[in-house]
Parts: sequence; C-alpha cells; structure tokens
Amino acid sequence: MLAGLGLPSWPAPVFDAHRRLRGPYTFGGALLRVLLPAALERSSDVVAEHDIEIRAAAPDLRDRVIARREPLDARLSEEERILVPAPRRVLRIANGITEFIRDCGVVGGPIVVDNVDEADETDRELLATLVRRFDSRRLTIVACSRKAPPDSFDGQVIKAELSALGEPENLAPRYVASDGTLDDPLAITAYQALPPAERARLHDRRADELAATGEPSWSFGAIAYHREHGSDPSGAGVEALWTVLDHCMREGFLEAAADAGLRGLRLAGAGTGRWWNLTQGTATALAGLGRRDEARELYERARRASLDAEVHSASAYGTAMLDARHPDPARRDLGRAQGWINEAIAISHLLPDRSVRAFKLGFDLNGKALIEMRGGDADRALALVESAIELAEDDLPPGRHMIHRMVLRANRAQLLGLLGHPKGALADLDAAIAMDPAYPDYYLDRGNLLFQMGQPDAALADYLAAITLSPPLPEGYYNRAQLLLATGDLEGAKADLDHVLELDPGYLDAYINRAGLLVQFGLDEQARADVEAGLSLAPGNSHLSCVLGQLETAAGRFEQARTAFDVALAGAPGLVPAWANRASLRYETGDLTGAVADLTRALELEEKAELYFNRSIALRDLGRPAEALDDLRRAHAMDSDDPDIVKALGEVT
Repeated sequence: MLAGLGLPSWPAPVFDAHRRLRGPYTFGGALLRVLLPAALERSSDVVAEHDIEIRAAAPDLRDRVIARREPLDARLSEEERILVPAPRRVLRIANGITEFIRDCGVVGGPIVVDNVDEADETDRELLATLVRRFDSRRLTIVACSRKAPPDSFDGQVIKAELSALGEPENLAPRYVASDGTLDDPLAITAYQALPPAERARLHDRRADELAATGEPSWSFGAIAYHREHGSDPSGAGVEALWTVLDHCMREGFLEAAADAGLRGLRLAGAGTGRWWNLTQGTATALAGLGRRDEARELYERARRASLDAEVHSASAYGTAMLDARHPDPARRDLGRAQGWINEAIAISHLLPDRSVRAFKLGFDLNGKALIEMRGGDADRALALVESAIELAEDDLPPGRHMIHRMVLRANRAQLLGLLGHPKGALADLDAAIAMDPAYPDYYLDRGNLLFQMGQPDAALADYLAAITLSPPLPEGYYNRAQLLLATGDLEGAKADLDHVLELDPGYLDAYINRAGLLVQFGLDEQARADVEAGLSLAPGNSHLSCVLGQLETAAGRFEQARTAFDVALAGAPGLVPAWANRASLRYETGDLTGAVADLTRALELEEKAELYFNRSIALRDLGRPAEALDDLRRAHAMDSDDPDIVKALGEVT
C-alpha cells in the first residue's frame, strides 16, 4: 500500500499520463497533487528540500510550496530571460521527484499509469527513473499502453484495449470532453462528422470549463489543444500555444516546447503577433533537441518573411550558433558561423534604440567570442567579451539585463582561466555568483577554479552549494569525487561516483573513474562491469580500454590485455596510464625492450617517480645498470619517501 499518503491500497490508483491533458508531467503532477497534503503534514522539510522539482512538475501546487531556491531568471521579464535550462534538467527533476517520494515513505503499490505511449518526455523520464531507483517491493509501477512503451522504460506493461460506451449522439461531445484522448473509433468518427462550427463550439466550451477551474496545468495541455481547434485558432489558439512554449522553455521541457511551437507556427501568420516569439523559441528548442536542420529552416523562413532588423540579427545569430555549437567538433563549421555572426553584428550596429542595440550587440559579440575560442584564439575571444561587458556597463539601464551581465562575467572568467589568469577569473566568477546566488552552475565553475588554485576546502564548499541549490545534480557529485580522488579520500570519491551513476546511468566519465577506483580496491569483477557498461556507451573509449587491459592482465589473459592497451593508445596516444600499463604487461611477458620503450614514451609525456622506478627495473634486467641507476636517482629526487625506491637505491649504492 501507499501508507498514510492518501492513496488507496486497492483498487490501485490509476493515473492518466496522456500529454494532451496537462502537458509535461501530466502523470507526475497528478501523483504529486495526491502526495503533497500528507507530505506537508508529515515531512514539510522534505517538501522544502524539493521545492524546485515540485513546482516545476506540478504548477498547480505553487501556492502551497514556497520557492526556497528561486533563481533570478524566474523574476525577470520575458525579454531578459536568456538562459536555456541544461539539456538534462528533466533528468534532474525526475530524480528529485523520486527522492521526494522515497523520503515521504511511500511503500508498496501498485500505481497504475495509463496511456504511457502518449506521455510527454518528462513523464517518460520520471517513470523510467522511478522503476530504476525503486525496488518493486517498495513501489510497483504498472504501465498501461496501447503501443509498446519507450525503450527506456522497463516496467511491467499491460496492453489495454479501451472503448467508450454510450449512445452514438453522445460520442462526439464525449470525445471532446476527454480532451481528444478517447481512443474509440466510433467517437472519433462521430466527432469528425460534426460541422466545423459545431466542433469549434465544443472545443471553446471545454476550454472555458478548464480555464474556470483555476488550475494552471490545464493551460499546458488541454486548454491549448481546445483553443487550437476552437473558433479562433489564429488568435486565442496561437496565444495558448505560446503560453505552453514559454512555460516549457523556462523549465527546460524541450520536446513539449518544440511541439507547441510548431503547432503555433502552423496557425500564426508570418510577421503577426506572436509569430517571431514562436519562431525563435521553437528554433531554440529544436536546436537543444539536436534537430538542427529544422531549427535552421525556421531561421531561414524568418529571414524570408520579415524586414525587421531584429529578426534578421537574431536569425543570423541563431544560425551561427547552430554551426558553432555542434556537439561533434568534426561537424562544426566555424567559417560559416563566422559569416553569420558577422552579419548579426553588422545589423545590430544599426539598431536605433541605444539600450536595445547595446544588448543585442553584446549578445552577438559574446557569440563571436565562442566561435573564436573554438577556433583556438582565446585572446581574440577575451577582447570580444570585454567589449560586450563595456557595452553593458555604459549603455544598458542600471539594473536591467542582469542575466546578460552575469553570463558575460562568467564567460570572461572562463577565458581568463584558460589564458592563465586565475585571480581575474575568480573575481569574475565571484561577481557572477553575487548577481544570482541561487544559480548553481557557476558554483561548479568556481569550485573547479578554486581546486586548480590549490584551495580544496573552498572548492568543496562550492560543490556543496551547487548540489544544494539544484535538483539532484550528477555534475556536482562528479566534480566533488574528482577532488576527493585527488586528495586521497578514495572511499568518499567512490560514494560520490556511486551516486552519480544512480542519478544518471549514462554518465560515461563516472564509469571511467569508478572502474579505476574499483581496480585499486581489488574489486575486479565490479570494475569489469563498469568497463562493460561504459564501453556500451562509448565503444573503444581509451580510458575504459586501458582499465580493461589492466583487468585482463590481472586475469592472465595477456593477448586480450595487449589488444585493449593497443585500442586505448590508438584512440589516445597521449594517455600515460596506457603506456605505463602496457609496459607492465610487456615486462611480465618477457618483452623487456618493449617495456623500456613504452616507459620512455610515458616519461616523455609526464615525468613521474613511479615511471622512472619501473624503467630502472626493466633496464637493470636488460643488463644496463648505469642507466638503471640514473633512473633510480631521478625517481628518488621526485619521491624520496617511497620505500621501494629507497630500498632499491640502497642495494646498488
């Protein structure tokens, strides 16, 4: 049962996940609406810890859940909100809701979720996370679907064939009253047979009924659907779909945003009302989803349809970023991106309003800086960002466009750090964080910088701040694990890496680091499982192949070990551990000359006492005592406390 939380043990509660009802988190919001009253009574502190996730997934509950961690972006006007949430924010929210349910004490079940095949991406991610992180004895999810559910969902699936009952004359109104979710051929046929005006009247009436409930979540699903098919699709319909798009872009629900935007653009006339808002928002969502060709086409349509200078400038900027930000460096076209960003800058220079010009031009200069940085000219990139900062300070009204100013300072910090000016970078990150102390990402950046500057305690504090300010943040735990590894807290590092992979099973770098740790702990079988999981995500990955080589060596499978090391070095010729471990394999199999060659290459890449010591042993066994002694002395000079080095040196001197 779902003890004490308002859900009956039998019959099992059924939640309809069809995205047409309430849009993103149709299921998640419904579940939270049921759980919250008891949770507020029993564990209000748990509610407070998950305010971001609850408010994002269940907007109807925002009047009952105080925003404890509200970033500056949430309080700004539309034109000043320039940040797009991280692509994996939906996963963060899913993990947060899962932990909220866990900490509320939910046990048993089952919970039945219908229409999983029609669920939004947000609910699909939530269902997958609930199934992955809950033992079925604690919480059972039964998913009902008319089609096979997404591959990511491994829960129990019941295929249900549902049909509506009732008199034929009631079928069309019933279909509309179901918000278009009723899967009954007779009802659909009856609805389609109505005159268009009658269909529109039914949709208008249903939209009005839902609006009268005062529940905001209807606006992100059914109300938009009904306005879209009502008597004023190009007016009320477009405005309703813009409401969906704007909400979803704020929250990072990109699939729903792109869907609403494309539907709105089919109704909006070019150059009218919300047309440009829809175009720009939809293109941004599509780009975030990796649908770059569709985004590019929207910008091209905008250029053809409009004479507005701001539209042309923003379209040129957006197109430039499609080329410059491609996740595959080999597919970036920085030359073409330069052409587009130069066009954006040229147009922005001509804008008549001083503050608009300063904002747009600063935005474009910042984009050009990204292109220059990715082209390898960090100095030029820095000059461009500083020009954008100067524009903001001189020409923007005081207190306006604070997010823009924050981003510019953080970007300058990145460039200053890259160019070897850590103190200047730290000052800029301090300034960026002061502008919005509730924004978690820059705490991660500052933590990394502080760690590099030799301030591990301050770095740990920033990683904790990032973790505290965000829904469950894999990157925060991963960065902290890196620091703990470097400072010798191997158990703490492993605990953080365990949590990273609990939150995000696709986090490749966490598999790499945990596999290496598990080898150090002598847990070879667990390490092999991590290697296999990582290689399934990135076949041929050099770091994982190196760990695989170590495991195969330890198991006595020398041929397989040599193959693994060769794969690692083919992909990453500068990977010192692969050279060092292949040297150990060669030594163990009698290839002393090969071992010396590999250790020599490793030392060319990075001088370390351990490498000199190992090469000294191989040189000694090859009958080259003078060279072996030289290496021993170098090793001792680098690590005079190592007992093996001290002992070996004492034996030959």
